[in-house]
Amino acid sequence: MATVNIKPKQVSKKILSVLQDRAHDVVVSRFGLTPDAERKTLEAIGKKYGITRERVRQIENAALTTIRKSDVYAAENEAFEELKKALLSLGSIVAEEELLSSLAKDDEMKNHFHFYLVLGDAFKKHAEDDEFHTRWTIDESISNEVHSALKKLYGTLANDELVPEAEIITRFLEELKNVNDEYCNEEIARRWLGMSKAIKSNPLNEWGVAESPNVKTRGIKDYAYLIMRKHGNPMHFREVAKSIETTFGKKTHIATTHNELIKDARFVLVGRGTYGLAEWGYKPGVVKEVIKEILKKNGPMSKEDIVDKVLKERFLKKNTILVNLQNAKYFKKNKQGLYTTV
Repeated sequence: MATVNIKPKQVSKKILSVLQDRAHDVVVSRFGLTPDAERKTLEAIGKKYGITRERVRQIENAALTTIRKSDVYAAENEAFEELKKALLSLGSIVAEEELLSSLAKDDEMKNHFHFYLVLGDAFKKHAEDDEFHTRWTIDESISNEVHSALKKLYGTLANDELVPEAEIITRFLEELKNVNDEYCNEEIARRWLGMSKAIKSNPLNEWGVAESPNVKTRGIKDYAYLIMRKHGNPMHFREVAKSIETTFGKKTHIATTHNELIKDARFVLVGRGTYGLAEWGYKPGVVKEVIKEILKKNGPMSKEDIVDKVLKERFLKKNTILVNLQNAKYFKKNKQGLYTTV
């Protein structure tokens, strides 16, 4: 957590003392500066006083202006400087949720710090949009660089690409052209990455396009993909189901896992109940189809070479391959004794 030498309740009490009763209540209610930490809506406050939402907004804005012009606010400048230092140490621009979590543990204290961010002249809020979460900054030049670098990084990622955290941080730092070296470290880079809605990590801490099923896991099939990709070799569907439970804590039925592997084109049956990933080069099809594809690609081949090629694509007994080669509907020997397709 960021270290700040501030007593939020005491600072807020002093600052709010310049307001009249209704304005005081509106600000406290809007920012949730109460033990229950509930931030009340304009509508809820309006109903309480019998006034419109817009009138509540006007009272709130006028109250904040009154505070900023007061001697009490000026006297508490040290508290705002402490907050500025904290934001600077976290990277100068930080997602709101992470910033508040770094400053306080409970919601009421977080609300007090949010109140100071809104009040302070040094702090600029970037509202949530399609690409980024809500974030706060004290340096627009760094803010612009970080936003630009995150957009460029997103542009380099293929939709199904998964990148280890160390690599995504390295690639991100390479995009930061004009940022001081003091900010170019893993901790701050990871924090800046957290501002992006377009780039996210999956449960195995691999990074990629946020909407990709490899990152935004939507069910057993996506968990199965991550498990098999991490394993690096074909797996039996029972092993896949067990690994999903132990790795992700997701209760899954063996039959359900098997059905998902059957239906999803990312998985290829390579042996009895054993599946590999299509991206590893495995192609769907029964044994004779695999042999036909191999012969089509390589031309006439000896029995031994065909067996070797098939065993690289399927987990089978040698005899199963030989039996399929004897099927005269599909295969024949040429004058050189090599197998070809009919």
